[in-house]
Amino acid sequence: MFASRFAFRSARKGLCVTSTAVSLLVLGISQANALQESASDSTSLNALTYDDTFNLEFVANPQFLNKDTIIYSRQSMDIMTDGRQSRLWQVNIKSGEHRPFIGVDENLSQATLSPNGKMVAYTKSVNGRAQIHLYYLDTMQSVRLTNTSEAPRQLTWSHDSKTLAFTQFTEEKQKPLFTGMPSKPKGAKWADPGTYIDAVQYRGDGRGYLREGFDQIFVLPVEGGTPRQLTTGKFPSGGTLSFSKENDWIYFATLQREDYALHPLFSDIYKVNVNTAAVEQVTDIEGPEGRPTLSPDGKYLAFTQLNDRKLSYQNGDLVVLELESGDITRLTTSLDRSLGKFEWRKDSRGLIFSYLDHGETKLAAVNLKGDVKPIDVSIGGQAFGRPYTSGDFAVSDKGDIVYTTASRTVPGDLALYRKGKGDTQLTDLNSDALGHKALAEVQDLSVVSSVDELPIDAWIALPPGFDSSKKYPLILEIHGGPHAAYGPHFAMEIQLMAAQGYVVVWANPRGSSSYGEDFGNLIHHNYPSEDYNDLMDVVDAVVKQGYIDSENLFITGGSGGGTLTAWSIGKTDRFSAAVVAKPVINWMSFSLTADAYPYFSNYWMADMPWNIADKLWQRSPLSLVGNVVTPTMLLTGEADHRTPISETEQYYQALKLQGVDAAMVRIPGASHGIASRPSRLIQKVGNIVAWFERYKKGNDSE
Repeated sequence: MFASRFAFRSARKGLCVTSTAVSLLVLGISQANALQESASDSTSLNALTYDDTFNLEFVANPQFLNKDTIIYSRQSMDIMTDGRQSRLWQVNIKSGEHRPFIGVDENLSQATLSPNGKMVAYTKSVNGRAQIHLYYLDTMQSVRLTNTSEAPRQLTWSHDSKTLAFTQFTEEKQKPLFTGMPSKPKGAKWADPGTYIDAVQYRGDGRGYLREGFDQIFVLPVEGGTPRQLTTGKFPSGGTLSFSKENDWIYFATLQREDYALHPLFSDIYKVNVNTAAVEQVTDIEGPEGRPTLSPDGKYLAFTQLNDRKLSYQNGDLVVLELESGDITRLTTSLDRSLGKFEWRKDSRGLIFSYLDHGETKLAAVNLKGDVKPIDVSIGGQAFGRPYTSGDFAVSDKGDIVYTTASRTVPGDLALYRKGKGDTQLTDLNSDALGHKALAEVQDLSVVSSVDELPIDAWIALPPGFDSSKKYPLILEIHGGPHAAYGPHFAMEIQLMAAQGYVVVWANPRGSSSYGEDFGNLIHHNYPSEDYNDLMDVVDAVVKQGYIDSENLFITGGSGGGTLTAWSIGKTDRFSAAVVAKPVINWMSFSLTADAYPYFSNYWMADMPWNIADKLWQRSPLSLVGNVVTPTMLLTGEADHRTPISETEQYYQALKLQGVDAAMVRIPGASHGIASRPSRLIQKVGNIVAWFERYKKGNDSE
């Protein structure tokens, strides 16, 4: 997921092309299933199959309905629509009773409880359009509140539970440049008119070419009526919303400038008057502020703030503004970690927040003086395909915490943390699907970099029925970002690869998040570089375990991991085959074709790309293509605007010109998140395994 965390304001069927690509899909299913059946026959194990992908369930958005009841979004895979379904469920802390909350067969999202505890606002798709609905807890009745043409987001209650605020895209029709087109004769069929574009941000990954317009803030009485627009301007006014204590202002973050798109890490906090729509600036700090959240007593405004130094990896702070005095306190400067979600304590004396640390998402408490105290909880369980960090939590009035669990072998469940008591697991969503399956065991692996003796965290998945006296093929799986982090987490792609008889290893080389800014910026304007050496050290460490067939080493990765895969095979011929997924191959072409080009050129490059073309070429995997002898398959979505498929095509054609055995799999309609739908995850893993099986030494099918 290339740079998904940057604040660029860009709101993510089948397989086709050549006969080679089509045959690979068939090969992926037939060869991998044959391998699995063979392994199952010899070990009498019930290993995962591709079909199991549709059986997984996940928890999301937990919140306390009252002191004894938690509601959450129960997400499952729909084999008919090839996507996720989201339904609202509830679980009783005392009795353990677990049952539906609203609409068993309905796809609901954004559920949020009113401050008076009497209503739940949520969105539900009506005729293909998401609309705001209200559920009354006393009568168990639901009513639709909106009938808008755009989807409402960021549902936010006023403190008196009388008003809902939300953001919504408002389109501004672009006037054509040329207006002198002659009239078309009746019945004539002319070509469609061209689309005139003059916006900096004109396309976004997962959204394609963008309509002209911006997110704006609206308010709506809970008793119903017409939503009223509060903000205007040729810049987005979205993100987190927070009502003032008296409910007459709404705090939000925005870039109050029409050239906002050229300044991707720039925003201040403003407030808009609910009655007059007057807008006032609240903060003016160098660097971006975001996610304003008012304390329960109305005295403080918490928000995130980044001291922007134009580094490719930067950690922001959790900051508190005392509204009466204007005093600002930075609370987390001592932490040097990427911050996640935060919530106020109900007594307004501090906050609970999540942060990344050594490949895990952890929780901590901080008071208003900046004293940070870790909480003995790791959260996660919401990554679907690969073992990325994730997790969600909520805090009750008395300080209990419900969170999504981090597990190595199953997706996350809900658990309850109470200070001084043992944690209680509240749900068990996947034992029916996975409890009878033989899953890969995930082990820790500590590696020391040969470059500078930096410690590198890594993890190994051992195939079901693992026998240390045998030899196994190895897959190195590389994360994207590049400033992202893997961890010891359940990941369906990893589990499926291991189920086919492979040992799989993944790691956090230099540049990964969750280890502080210094570690992350070891690749600042220097990527790829020694992160390659870290990864090769990881492979060496696994081989030294004694159970790896060193003649059958394979490498793959997506996005930044795809870039590193292509770089690696330009540096070494030790791998029997490689799969390069959605990569950057040529930094010069990428810098002027990717959707987030203002961010990349300002933060990942030392100057405008045309001024440093030689330096960009030195870090481009395409510059090493003349060294490549490794059979290589490329895998990219045709609608990828983050790492455009033109990058993949450059490398494919260069490999062909080199006479390297190469193939390309193009996923129709897929954006950068090529495994975001269950069938696409299956296609991805199936093709990767099939390619590796083709080049595995000693394979009877050769």
